[in-house]
Amino acid sequence: MSKILSILQAATEIGVSVDTIRRWEKKGLIKGTRSNQNHRQFNIEEVRRIHDKVSGKTTANNYRALKANNSSKLTSIDLFAGAGGTALGLENAGIKHIMLNEWDKHAAATLRANRPDWNVIEGDISNVDFTGYRGKVDIVEGGFPCQAFSYAGKKMGFEDTRGTLFYEFARVIKEVQPKLAIGENVKGLMTHDNGNTLRTMVTVLQDLGYRVAFKILRAQYLDVPQKRERLVIFAVRNDIEMPILYPRERDYTISLFEAIGDKPTSAGQEYSEYKKSIMALVPEGGYWRDLPKDKQKEYMKTSFFMGGGKTGMARRLAWNEPSLTLTCGPAQKQTERCHPEETRPLNVREYARIQTFPDEWQFAGSVGAQYKQIGNAVPVNLGYHIGMAARAILTGKYNTDDFDIIEPAPVSTNFSMELEQDSIRQLQLALAI
Repeated sequence: MSKILSILQAATEIGVSVDTIRRWEKKGLIKGTRSNQNHRQFNIEEVRRIHDKVSGKTTANNYRALKANNSSKLTSIDLFAGAGGTALGLENAGIKHIMLNEWDKHAAATLRANRPDWNVIEGDISNVDFTGYRGKVDIVEGGFPCQAFSYAGKKMGFEDTRGTLFYEFARVIKEVQPKLAIGENVKGLMTHDNGNTLRTMVTVLQDLGYRVAFKILRAQYLDVPQKRERLVIFAVRNDIEMPILYPRERDYTISLFEAIGDKPTSAGQEYSEYKKSIMALVPEGGYWRDLPKDKQKEYMKTSFFMGGGKTGMARRLAWNEPSLTLTCGPAQKQTERCHPEETRPLNVREYARIQTFPDEWQFAGSVGAQYKQIGNAVPVNLGYHIGMAARAILTGKYNTDDFDIIEPAPVSTNFSMELEQDSIRQLQLALAI
C-alpha cells in the first residue's frame, strides 16, 4: 500500500518546497487527491519518482509499446479509423479486426500500407451496410470526428451536419448488436450545450439496449508521453452481466526525453528565418512571455494586449515533462510545439513517437497530411489500455489493481427529461428506434 501524505509532509520528506509540488501537479506530472478534510494529499512514491526524474537522479526509460502476452478470440469493427492509433492499440491488446472504415484517402492508404491483411473499407460510412456483421462481432469502436462537439466547431450540436456522424456510429451499433461499443471524443463533449449533447448520446445508446458509462482518460498517466485528455464512452449490452471497467491511471509519467531523446530523423515542417530567430530566444519549457519585452510585442502583435495566457504561443517543449497535446501541425502559432533543444518544429517521426506509434509505422501523403493523421490519432498505448479494459469486461478476467469500476449512467424519467427532447426524437427517428 502506497503511503499518502499531505502536501507539506510530502514536501518535507522529499526535501522540496510546497510550491514545487504544486507546480508539478499543475503541470500534470503528479496526481493529487483530497482528504476527508479537503486537504491536498499525494502518493509519496509518485512524488519521489518525479523528483528523481527532474533532478536527473534516474535515467530509467519507461517508453515502450505495450502488448498483451496473448491474443484473445474477441473481434472488432473500427470506425473512423484514421491512421490506426486505436486500431493498433486494440490489436496490441489481442483483439482481431474484422473490418475498418475510413473516408480519408491518405489515412486509408496508411492503414493498408502497414496492415495489408486488414479489411479496410474506404469511403463514406453512410454508404456502408453493416447488417452482415450482426452477431459476428464483439466490439464496435469509433472515435467519431469531434468537430461538431469541440469548442472550435460551430457549437450547433446535432444541428451541425457533421454531428450526424454520431447517427452513423449508433446505426452501426443497432445493425451489428455488438457486446460492447466504444466511443471516443474530446473532453469538451462533457459540457457541450450544458451536457445535453452527451446526455442525448447516452439516452440513444440506452434505448439501443446498452448500459452506458463515460470517463475522461488522461493519456500521460497511461504510458503516453503526452498530456492528452479524451472522453471514452463504454456501452455494454444489457445481457452482458459484467461491471464496466476503465484502465486505472498509473503512478508515473513518461517524459519527452524518454520518447525522442535519441532525436529520430524524418521529414518535417521548418520555420521561416524570422520565426527561427524568435524561437531561438525561448528557453526549454518556455513560451512567449520568456522573450525580451520588445520581442514579445513584435511577435505577438495585437495579441500582446489581449487577455488570457496564450501559453501555446512561441512554446518550446521541455525534456523532463510529457509533451503538450499534439495538434494537426507543430508550427501553428496558437499551439507551437518546438523541439526542446533544437530550434525547429517537432518532425513527423517525433510526432509519431509521442503518439506511441512504432517507428516502422509509415504514414501516407504529404508531410502536412502525415502531421494531420498523427495529430488526430488516439495514442496507440491509450488504445491498448482501452482494449485491455474491453477484454476484461467481456472475458471477466482481470486484476482489480489495473481497473476502476465505473457505474453506468442512470436510466430514469428524470434523467431523460433533462435532455433536449427534440434532439432525442430526431436521432431516434433517424435510427427508427
